[in-house]
Parts: sequence; C-alpha cells; structure tokens
Amino acid sequence: MKEQIGEHLRLIEAMLPHVELLERIAERVIECFRRGGRLYLFGNGGSAADAQHIAAELVGRFKRDREPLPAVALTTDTSILTAVSNDLEYAQIFARQIEAFVTQRDAVWALSVSGRSPNVLRGLEAAKRKGALCIGFTGQGGALLAERCDLCFRAAHDSADRVQEAHQLAYHLICEQIEKKYM
Repeated sequence: MKEQIGEHLRLIEAMLPHVELLERIAERVIECFRRGGRLYLFGNGGSAADAQHIAAELVGRFKRDREPLPAVALTTDTSILTAVSNDLEYAQIFARQIEAFVTQRDAVWALSVSGRSPNVLRGLEAAKRKGALCIGFTGQGGALLAERCDLCFRAAHDSADRVQEAHQLAYHLICEQIEKKYM
C-alpha cells in the first residue's frame, strides 16, 4: 500500500505543469455557459461515473450555493443507450445523442482512460462535425482521443485507478473554478 500511495503522490505532483491547461478548460466551459450553451459529458465504466459526477457538481452544487449550470451526462438514459446499441451499434451510443442534442454553442467532455474506446472517439468526431468545443480526459496512452480534442488533459499514467484518481482531482479543480464565476 505504501508503494501505491507513493505512486499516487508522484502522479499528482506530475499534474502541476498542467494547471494552466485545467484553467483554460474551466474558462472555455464558462464561455460555453455564458453564450447559452450546454456541457455534454460521456465515457464508459468508471469514466461514465465520472461524467455523471461532473454533471452533478455543475447542475447541483460543488462547494457553494449558486445557480444550476446546464451539464448533461450522456451515460444515463438507458432507453437511448440500449436502443442505439441494439438497433445501430454500441459504438454509436454517444455520437447518436450528440447528433441529436449538441450545437456549435455547446461543449462536449469525453473521458476515457485508454483514449481508444470507439464509442467515445465517435462521439468526439460527431461533436467536431457539429462545431462544438471538444474537451478530453485520458491517460498517457490516449493519443487517439487527444487528437480529436481542442483541449485534453492526459494523466501521466496508464493504470485505470491512477488515471481516474488524477482525473477526479483535475475535474474537481475545474468545477471549483467554474463555480467561482457563478457566485
């Protein structure tokens, strides 16, 4: 366990050079909200849970009471997810929703530890076609995801648990910056 904690601490310390990127992500999401846009979030497994977590922090509250912000996790409507998976293909579950809901005023935030999930990559491609801002969170091997994003945070690790730990800290920092603008 001491070894794991040491690894975690090294990973978190490696995030320091990325603070400016995280600040830019927060500013771009704030710009999106100010122009009447929405933030759409998506990922698989633990990243789906993170997408829902971020949406909850923005719609509800993070640390302070403030107006709700328009954030939607595309991972929660089981009827859409199962219908698209069954009738089209699983790789289309996010792209189909993005085609239906996203406009050029909006932002999408894709989370994928590996950065290689076909459904996440197709979602980003659909968002690009719509002219939306594309934000990504991935691990160090996530080049495929990163190249489809306008802004991308890549945790300096490939192990899912460590990457998700870095992602959680990073998105909490972003949520706090966003919330400060709405106080």
